[in-house]
Amino acid sequence: MSAMHLPHEVALRYRNAQVKQCSPAELVLLLFDGAIRFSSEAEAAMEKGDRARSGERIGRCIAILEQLEGGLDRSHAPELCDNLAALYTFCRSRLLAANLTQDRAALEEIRRVLRPVRDGWAEILGKG
Repeated sequence: MSAMHLPHEVALRYRNAQVKQCSPAELVLLLFDGAIRFSSEAEAAMEKGDRARSGERIGRCIAILEQLEGGLDRSHAPELCDNLAALYTFCRSRLLAANLTQDRAALEEIRRVLRPVRDGWAEILGKG
């Protein structure tokens, strides 16, 4: 391993260890944080005209939303799960549109939608 990759590798190992020690609820919070972060990074890339990076960051955000939706357990709270699934579908649709048209406002809209849900998880976990 070269010295160039060492800090990145160490950070990756630390993050992997952190994720393995998380409860399912803490993992959901990390996913929301990631989606919000990636949408912000996509917006910053759009501002710089870096279409490739914005597309990659939007792709990561979409992947997180797919994971969140896939983790819904409708046997416990079907109505809540249906509402969250609709929210995730809406966000993915807006992300795809943002990528196509380089619409930074759509990315801010996604964050406005996701932050209250994220903050609810943080409050439940006592991390708010």
